[in-house]
Amino acid sequence: MKKLLLIAALIAGVTLNAQVFAGKGDQKVQIGADFQSNASGIQWTYDYGLAENFSMGIGANYALGLEDSIDASFDERATIKLRFNANIGNVINIDPMFDFYPGLAFSTKNFGGHVGARYFFTDGFGLYTEAAFPLAKYKSGNLTVQEELYNQFNVSVGLAFNF
Repeated sequence: MKKLLLIAALIAGVTLNAQVFAGKGDQKVQIGADFQSNASGIQWTYDYGLAENFSMGIGANYALGLEDSIDASFDERATIKLRFNANIGNVINIDPMFDFYPGLAFSTKNFGGHVGARYFFTDGFGLYTEAAFPLAKYKSGNLTVQEELYNQFNVSVGLAFNF
């Protein structure tokens, strides 16, 4: 009986440790919906762990649903970004399956920041939410409504996958 309990505890411990950010070599993919003023769209991100609490990756957003009055080209609807995250879920230690990550991004529209959180229900599946905001826009002055797409505060929610 003791051996059975020990084996069950080890399996549970390995499973819990695999669900949060695991450091170097950890891989996360997220896909979700994003929302901003005058538009909604999709977001995709990929993050790769470089150290115990640091990851970098890429991301892309595309505005699908625009207000009827907005006529935006592909370049105005889309953005690609290089992301850097500080994965501090294990530092704040809320739950072993919870990851919190503030970060910075260089996109095709701006230099910005983001704050996100993900919660994993199983070893490979969870949910995420992320808020992104520009810190320095590449184009200054009065921007058109089309130029504001992904050059303003936006929120994303969706699915997170652990590899």
